Amino acid sequence: MPDVAELCSDLAAEQSDLLGVLSKASSADWGKPTPAAGWDVRDSLSHLCFFEEAAVTSLVDPDLFDVQRRQLMTDAVSAVAAGAPTPDVALGRTLGDPAALLDRWRTATAAYTTAATKADSARRVAWYGPAMSLASFTTARLMEAWAHGVDVKDALGLRTPTGPRLRHVCHIGYGARSYAFASHGVTDPGDPVRLVVVAPDGATWSWGPGDAEDVISGPALDVALVFTQRRHPRRTAVVATGPTATVWLSIAQAFAGPGTVTAPDR
Repeated sequence: MPDVAELCSDLAAEQSDLLGVLSKASSADWGKPTPAAGWDVRDSLSHLCFFEEAAVTSLVDPDLFDVQRRQLMTDAVSAVAAGAPTPDVALGRTLGDPAALLDRWRTATAAYTTAATKADSARRVAWYGPAMSLASFTTARLMEAWAHGVDVKDALGLRTPTGPRLRHVCHIGYGARSYAFASHGVTDPGDPVRLVVVAPDGATWSWGPGDAEDVISGPALDVALVFTQRRHPRRTAVVATGPTATVWLSIAQAFAGPGTVTAPDR
């Protein structure tokens, strides 16, 4: 596992790549629908901005974050019941001007890097799912930026590039096994599963015991897309061998929140 400084550097690079895409977006581009039902490009950035600010609060003022977390849960339920946008989406729609939202996200990303590099690397950071180590928390921020960046690129007809930062997405996806089973209400059989990934440079990344009979394997981009539910496994080259690996692949989920599954046509 890279140290927090390395992770922050990779996080900043991932966010910078998405910033570059969004900085070139036209007025029409911001309103283009993404594969996330009901969300356009602006909504995707609004979600990232909202939770980047929440991540900063969790690092610098855990007590305030706990209050805001409880309020968000209440507000989100009320919004869904009323057919209104949830607070993370409402942020961008309220601001209106995409340029203002982009500036706000840029400010939040810089604040996160500053807070994370100053924080005790041994601390546990509260979130909407289980608390995480600072390294895992920062990896989660990178995964979020990457995953919603995929949605943006899909909406704009752009290719999602490959690169070494995909390792972080695969890593957190593998580490989220227990959460994926629990959030879907599925009993984890407990059999060891090995993840074998073909890196963009042709090298092999792997997690789990080498003698595991259950294996998930595939190219780095495809594995990352499946773990973040940006592509259905059947539309990728990801393969599961063994019953436990097969069940896990069907419910793989690297992000916090209720258990969801990928639409077959995504």
